[in-house]
Amino acid sequence: VHLGESGGGLVQPGGSLRLSCAASGFTFNRYHMSWFRQAPGKERELVALITSPTGETTYADSVKGRFTISRDNPKNTVYLQMNSLKPEDTAVYYCRAGSSFNPDLYWGKGTLVTVSS
Repeated sequence: VHLGESGGGLVQPGGSLRLSCAASGFTFNRYHMSWFRQAPGKERELVALITSPTGETTYADSVKGRFTISRDNPKNTVYLQMNSLKPEDTAVYYCRAGSSFNPDLYWGKGTLVTVSS
C-alpha cells in the first residue's frame, strides 16, 4: 500500500496550490479520502474529507470557501485545490485513506506547504 503526496512548495499569500495524492495497493474507490495538516508545534488536524461512494465533502471551518477536495477514482488520486492561501496554512499536508469502521487505515508521508512573502 502506498499513498504519495505531491504538489507542495513555497507560495505567496493569496496564491494557489494543488496537492495530489496518488494511491496504490488497495481498492481506492471503496475508501474515504482525507487531507490533514500539521503545523510546527501544533497537532495534526483534518482539513477536508471526501467519502466513497457518494463523494460527500467536509471541510474545516478555517478552509471553507478556499479549499476544494476532489477525487478521480480511475486515476486512484485525490486532490486538494488550495486558493487564497494564508501564512497560517503553512504546514505539512498528509493524505489519509480510511473506512467508516477504520478511518486511520493508510497515511502518506506528507508534502510541505509554505505560505510566505
